[in-house]
Amino acid sequence: MTLLKSKRLFRQISSVACCALVSVLYTGEVAASACLDTNHEALQWLDKMSRSAHEVSYQGVVTFQRGDDMQVMQIFHSVTGDAASESLTQLTGQGAQVVRVDHPLQCIHPGHKLLRLGAAGLPETSGVDSCGLAQYYRFSVTEGERIAGRRAVRIQITPRDMYRYGYVMELDNQTGLLLKTRTVDRGGKVLERFQFAKLSYSDDVDQGVDVEVVHRATHPGSTAAGPGNQISNGQWAVRWLPDGFILTDAPNRDTRRRSYTDGLAVFSVFLEVLPGGIKPGEGVVHRGGTTSYTRGLRLAGNSALVTVIGEVPLNTARMVADSISWTQN
Repeated sequence: MTLLKSKRLFRQISSVACCALVSVLYTGEVAASACLDTNHEALQWLDKMSRSAHEVSYQGVVTFQRGDDMQVMQIFHSVTGDAASESLTQLTGQGAQVVRVDHPLQCIHPGHKLLRLGAAGLPETSGVDSCGLAQYYRFSVTEGERIAGRRAVRIQITPRDMYRYGYVMELDNQTGLLLKTRTVDRGGKVLERFQFAKLSYSDDVDQGVDVEVVHRATHPGSTAAGPGNQISNGQWAVRWLPDGFILTDAPNRDTRRRSYTDGLAVFSVFLEVLPGGIKPGEGVVHRGGTTSYTRGLRLAGNSALVTVIGEVPLNTARMVADSISWTQN
């Protein structure tokens, strides 16, 4: 589990159960001529960041800031044999904790897969796009600052369209571990910050933290997923997504959630069919880089409430919600 995923788990401690994390595999040949605008050094660092979750044991204290609100968390990640275990514990607030034990290393989650490079040095996800994230983001690599006593490499990530945010990431110069990240909007405003304050590469757990709420994440059976705009399982479907986003799970007919990622950003769509009517209107809540957009819909004569929540701008969340339709599978 990368630090990006740790941050997402923390956001969902008190509101949403941990999303199913499933593997996704793509095959196909890549055309190097289609990637002339790609910063290959940046892609190599993102690949190393993705693999660090399978190779490195560490623990430390991190800060997570959204506006004037700052949370302090303790993170623990241990790689033993063919499995990894981790925990994320609030040191402020209610002291909630997310725990995952013996997660199989052979299970490569969709977000990790989108960051991986193949033998040719180009993204493995050639079934989606031969250039991977380089089609949707621009990258630059410079020397970073010193964070938690570690030298870092800075990756500036700028979106090529209006449908996603940008990032500034600082990776450990040796391990590729994500040490710091800032999420920025199109105007350059920093929406949230995530950073190590203390870091140790060891698997010795500090047991001196009082925890009030514990959530134990489970690992469901793996199912294959694919490009999001080709998935319409169940009685409802999302007909529009920003290019590059894929579905992270293959839901059953009765599921009320679809989750998507482009490798950096993640958002989920929730649909609830209501027994009665619903007044027209929409609601929006922004918390740092997370947008929560809610509105009422009429689908096949039924009243429904749709919520799009995740690391995307408001216009993206609204367009996704507008594209929902009812299917008769």
